[in-house]
Amino acid sequence: MANYDDFRKIAKEAIDTIADVSVEAYKLAEEKARVFAKKTKLNAGIANERALVRRLKIEIGGTYYKLHKDAPEEALKLLCEDVTSALDRIAAKQRELEELKNVSAFEEDEAEDCVCTEEEEKTDKTE
Repeated sequence: MANYDDFRKIAKEAIDTIADVSVEAYKLAEEKARVFAKKTKLNAGIANERALVRRLKIEIGGTYYKLHKDAPEEALKLLCEDVTSALDRIAAKQRELEELKNVSAFEEDEAEDCVCTEEEEKTDKTE
């Protein structure tokens, strides 16, 4: 029976060791998951704040441009002129688009007027 008792003792020690290692591994995994969740939450918060800053800077720039486009401070004069030029180019392209829409609509109306039915084509050929 000594062999059975020795085996039982060794098995119990092995199970206790495995249990201790499992508990430690679980605690380590739990801590890593907690830290990962915290990092993810902080990174998301940082991204949200950065997006807010970008939107606010855009709004500040737009407001400044509206208020000072005719007499900007020297440091911003070139940028305001660039914005005005870009807005002028946009307006010109929008006018050109409208003209193309009008031409396109006119051509579609003309094309519909030119569409002949098969009977009309037969009549035209026989005449």
